Amino acid sequence: MAEEQQSPSGGGALLHRHPRLRLGLLLGPPMLWLGVLYLGSLAALFITSLWTVDAFGGNIQRVWNLQNYRDLFTIDVYRTITGRTIATAAAVTVIDALLAFPVALYMAKVASPRLQRVLVVLVLTPLWASYLVKAYAWRGMLSNDGPVEWLLAPLGGGTPGYGLVATVITLAYLWLPYMILPMYAGLERLPDSLLEASADLGASSATTVRRVVLPVLFPAAVAGSIFTFSLTLGDYIAVRIVGGTNQMLGNVVYDSFLTGNNMPFAAAVATIPVVVMLLYLAAVRRTGALESL
Repeated sequence: MAEEQQSPSGGGALLHRHPRLRLGLLLGPPMLWLGVLYLGSLAALFITSLWTVDAFGGNIQRVWNLQNYRDLFTIDVYRTITGRTIATAAAVTVIDALLAFPVALYMAKVASPRLQRVLVVLVLTPLWASYLVKAYAWRGMLSNDGPVEWLLAPLGGGTPGYGLVATVITLAYLWLPYMILPMYAGLERLPDSLLEASADLGASSATTVRRVVLPVLFPAAVAGSIFTFSLTLGDYIAVRIVGGTNQMLGNVVYDSFLTGNNMPFAAAVATIPVVVMLLYLAAVRRTGALESL
């Protein structure tokens, strides 16, 4: 005789009858912890940005005012640094997208399954190395007697040296895997039958890329751009290593906090990347790309 199936009893029966309660108990603690850490830290950052520092004693004055934000908007150097940081983030994102597209397309639609696995490992391999090691490696390559100088000297060129160009090159290399992998995942979902149908209908390769591949690739490129854009906005280490005399927002935060001992102003500067990313995500959301990821 078949054994009778016994229904859960006690607390198990309560969770069995209320799936929403079960889901809440499962996700509640980590979401609460995430909210406290993330939203709490942002709230503390904004509150601190409304304080000032005593010009003589260097002590924080917990008097609410907008002086730090007035300095950000009225002093030319901070407006210049903000524009330079946003332009650098945009340049890194565009360069990574252009470099990642052919790599991701080959991985997803040309390479064999075995070669795909090898290429994925090769794309991930730079992420295993230390950030500092990779940044200093580019510092050596971009030096006056480095490999870049040796390669370009016969062609009449030379190394760009340390500056904004070196910063863009270094950051584009550092964040390139974050663009390749989302694009590869997006193109892998593209059915081969669509490409074959486009070719059967007489479309050229350029038309197929424009009408079939790019609409599917766009959400994946948006996902990758969120990583490359946001990581560049907050970076300060690579700028210190290869940026020369150029500064970005991350360096201002670092210098204001550690060198200038001005935590409220550092907090005010740190709110700029947060606001820029919120505006960027809002603009991306209006395109519908996030919903189709």
